[in-house]
Amino acid sequence: MVVYNNSITVLGSCGGVAKAVLAILNKTVQDKSDSINPIIEKSLIHLVDKREINQKSLAHLYPNLRNQLVVHQFDLIDQSTLMEHLKKTNTTVVIDVSWADTVEMMQCCNNLGIDYINTALENPFIDENEELYEGFGLIERIRHLEKYKDEISNAVAIICSGMNPGVVQWMTFELQKEVNDDALLACYIVEHDTSFFKDKCKAKKNVIYTTWSPECFLDEAIMSYPMFMSQRTPLFLYEKVYDLEFKVNLGDKQFFGCLMPHEEVYSLGKMLNVESGFLYKVNDHTTELIESNIDDLDNLWDFEMEVLDPLNAPLEGEDLCGVLLVYKDREKFMYNVMKNEEIFSQYQTNATYFQVACGVYASLAVVLMDKIEKGAYYVDELLKNTTNQFGNYLTYYMKDFVIGENNQSDGLLLERIKRKR
Repeated sequence: MVVYNNSITVLGSCGGVAKAVLAILNKTVQDKSDSINPIIEKSLIHLVDKREINQKSLAHLYPNLRNQLVVHQFDLIDQSTLMEHLKKTNTTVVIDVSWADTVEMMQCCNNLGIDYINTALENPFIDENEELYEGFGLIERIRHLEKYKDEISNAVAIICSGMNPGVVQWMTFELQKEVNDDALLACYIVEHDTSFFKDKCKAKKNVIYTTWSPECFLDEAIMSYPMFMSQRTPLFLYEKVYDLEFKVNLGDKQFFGCLMPHEEVYSLGKMLNVESGFLYKVNDHTTELIESNIDDLDNLWDFEMEVLDPLNAPLEGEDLCGVLLVYKDREKFMYNVMKNEEIFSQYQTNATYFQVACGVYASLAVVLMDKIEKGAYYVDELLKNTTNQFGNYLTYYMKDFVIGENNQSDGLLLERIKRKR
């Protein structure tokens, strides 16, 4: 009989990121070469969501974990119930992939000395009062977080650890090991996601399809102003995100991406004191749908939205995500690209969710295995200010990276711009 002496709680367990994390841990628990195997095989994993979790589905998707998964259904707005749960289960790590308030969840963990990992900043008050924050939702969430971030002193909190934000900060640090930092002009996070139905007939005309939360995507794509950082200051263009495109050259891969606000843009721009921005291109179907309704945003919000889930219909395409470092007369880049068909065959999820889960796994391994000074860290702060094995943990599941150099530069953002109208 196995004695479980550790507990991990996953908040927002019905979502795609949680399922991808479980898919990795389903491998971990039977892989003796995995760094955290000895801990995970002796851990209960508590799954919390306000929606009902299908236990039969869990046993089917994660057979190696079937005896370790415990389901709980309650709303995270009820913090007293959450605190009671964390105490009762003797939880040592919380993985938060929910839409609950980031600061409140982190404070609950800090009060109990429980380590905390999340993937993005959430604040329901800002979301529900968009008339107060219209166009500036992300920077307001960041400002709210930073009022309380330094108060975390009784636990380790790794904030915004997915693919981007998260893994891309590690890529930036890896590239910088090889170059003269003083010459760096800009750091751009770049993503080109071509994921879509293998059978194009599955796509319905007026449906917004994305590989992660369509609501969160639209918050960046149509409810926000394009944001970048310069001289450690967030700057905004008074334009619609999809009216502008910016050139990205990654050797034999080129595309034009839209400039969208993102957490790592702020943290990297602040740390490196260079221009930073996130340039993102999604599938053509959703791009064309947004462009054709760009002057009627209410209409877009009324459209049906759907996550591209390979469990519902086979997907093709890939998600490329990486960083582009810009110098006066050259550029260096590093990216990871994952194909949906390959990821689904091994993990039963899409490429985007698996990339995010790799970042979560790396941070989970850090809090389980490395002795980190208590406090709250963005991933770039974790890498710079602590001794850890984040990169070694990350590359156990995310193995393939492309590193290259352009022998000329396309310049800063305003030199890369292409206006659509």
